[in-house]
Amino acid sequence: MTSSSSPIPPAHDSGSPDPKLWSQRFESALNPVIAAFNASIHFDIALIEYDLTGSQAHVQMLAHTGIISQSEADTIDQGLETIRQEYRQGQFHPGTDAEDVHFAVENRLIELIGNTGKKLHTGRSRNDQVGTDIRLYLHDQIQHIQTLIRSWQWALVNLAQDHVQTLIPGYTHLQRAQPVSLAHHLLAYFEMAERDWQRLREIDQRVNVSPLGLGALAGTPFPIDRQYTADQLGFVDLYRNSLDGVSDRDFAIEFLCAASLIMVHLSRISEEIILWASEEFGFVKLKDSCATGSSIMPQKKNPDIPELVRGKSGRVFGHLQSLLVVMKGLPLAYNKDLQEDKEAIFDGVITVKACLEAMTILVMEGLVFQTTRLESAVGEDFSNATDVADYLSKKGVPFREAYNIVGLVVKTCLSQGKLLKDLTIEEWQHFHPQFSADIYKAISPRQVVAVRKSFGGTGFTQVQNALEHAQSLLEA
Repeated sequence: MTSSSSPIPPAHDSGSPDPKLWSQRFESALNPVIAAFNASIHFDIALIEYDLTGSQAHVQMLAHTGIISQSEADTIDQGLETIRQEYRQGQFHPGTDAEDVHFAVENRLIELIGNTGKKLHTGRSRNDQVGTDIRLYLHDQIQHIQTLIRSWQWALVNLAQDHVQTLIPGYTHLQRAQPVSLAHHLLAYFEMAERDWQRLREIDQRVNVSPLGLGALAGTPFPIDRQYTADQLGFVDLYRNSLDGVSDRDFAIEFLCAASLIMVHLSRISEEIILWASEEFGFVKLKDSCATGSSIMPQKKNPDIPELVRGKSGRVFGHLQSLLVVMKGLPLAYNKDLQEDKEAIFDGVITVKACLEAMTILVMEGLVFQTTRLESAVGEDFSNATDVADYLSKKGVPFREAYNIVGLVVKTCLSQGKLLKDLTIEEWQHFHPQFSADIYKAISPRQVVAVRKSFGGTGFTQVQNALEHAQSLLEA
């Protein structure tokens, strides 16, 4: 209760905006260090275009529902558009005293149009406002990332087209297992990227839900029309619970999870390119446009692009972990902890986009596969041993018996310093009488690949079918 000797001070109603809209509640200014610690303007200014767009939709809804007049709405709308142009022309530079992008815009609006600008915030809170901004931003960024994924897929398909008939050792446990078509190997990453694209599409459905009008946590007594603003902003649905809507960041976690999987896939192919480019493998050479040198060792050519992608994956994984930790203990509804979502999302978006662009360029113009070396590699090992067992099985020998026979064959070859192709027909028949001259064709690397015609296999016909399917998917 306020005594007569302590009258309530009049509301601040001058044309000059107060840098802290709650300042009449407080008796002293915020400590400057705390003010800087509390401020988010230095990073959430990235949301300004979305904040302006959301505010324009909100103010037109206020006029649509009769909460303010249409002339007031138009004046506010024009002021917001002026701020947009000032920002685009580099003339709008809010400082720490603005605290965040929402206050910065509102303060500048009041400077431009006076007290009418104070009506902008009617029927909403910064809590539902920032939720709207981040969703609009992420919706746009998901579409951009999906476009970059399609470019990445095209790069893989175009490179694969040149290497359907090129053989490369296939590995399990990083041990040579069976030869495969290089195109088949590349198309494995196409399939991963397709899942990435689809995953983002699914997540975007949950990103594209409007919290605008939910207020601080409990809705608003004003007769607003949330569907109107949702339609104006392109949202496909509305949050149905105000407590949930202002505090939900599931969509951000889902995005960072999808971004992390994109980085996993890019990092895996990066690791392979790094290995392939080494002297020990020698499967690929890096072009000068996509490699760097050493400051003291002039002979070196370093795979910086895939190494950076491999390293940057940890950044995105970290952002996912940090946001999970932020959310795990938050009571309903909004808490200041949620300010930490933006830097994680922003950097996750920037990192994924940069890595997709860099890897697309690397695959499109930075790699030269050493086909002679690859052809030699697939003929220097025992990766055709399974085909010997298959050969015997087709002649009626039970597979497990055939498997044991081939194990003995390999053991003998290793003791004698031979490969399977070096054995004479007499030596083959010593192990089993079913071996005949056609064994040599059966174990030739190209035949080993060609016969794997099962759906999804590395047989040349299946790889060609997979390429055609990939192209039709991308063209659609």
